[in-house]
Amino acid sequence: MTNRNDLDKMIKAALTGHDREILDGTEELGWFALGLKQFTGKLGWVTWVLMVVQTAMFIAGAYLGIKFLNATELLPAVKNGIGSAVLLLMATQLKLSLMPQMQADRVIREVKRLQLIMASHQDGQ
Repeated sequence: MTNRNDLDKMIKAALTGHDREILDGTEELGWFALGLKQFTGKLGWVTWVLMVVQTAMFIAGAYLGIKFLNATELLPAVKNGIGSAVLLLMATQLKLSLMPQMQADRVIREVKRLQLIMASHQDGQ
């Protein structure tokens, strides 16, 4: 069974010169490039708001976590511990809420790549 790199090499070898230019121009983005791309475009402001809220929750959760560790009585320890856990879990969930959008962007990018290749073949006929 061939791996993905071998399959990619076989596809590149089968494409014409113009198709290779399209393939290179729409090359798959890396993890960090995909993440940073979420901050641009029409819905980039949503990502900015989520990251500001997520950062505030993380800082508050870390502060409550430190208060929890320094507490000498049971009731303040429980209050700060639960507050810290809830805030840190919510901050994590907000950050993870961007993953489906990143995956959708990857799929849309591949569909656009296929559309460009198909359009170039239709123009050539």
